[in-house]
Amino acid sequence: MFKFKVADLILVTTGKDKGKKGKIEKVFTTDNKITIAGVNIYKRHKKVTKNQAAGIYEITRPIDVAKVALICPKCQKQTRVGFVLEGKVKKRICKKCKGILS
Repeated sequence: MFKFKVADLILVTTGKDKGKKGKIEKVFTTDNKITIAGVNIYKRHKKVTKNQAAGIYEITRPIDVAKVALICPKCQKQTRVGFVLEGKVKKRICKKCKGILS
């Protein structure tokens, strides 16, 4: 089970976007990367094609999971993610408040 899921609230801890918060848009489990709305945005110069006009487009690049921290929805603090078994179901928990993450 991966520690981050789509729609989790994230805080960037290192890099040019340090301190920014956002929601996860996409998770790349094989690369250990995620894309976050409004974070790690770059400009891409595109030529004319049949489907789109030429111009400078802003794209969101993936960011490594080591550079982000989860914000707990219950205690609103930057936290690490732990796991606990409830019966046969594995659930994610907040390491600070011990609350179950959705």
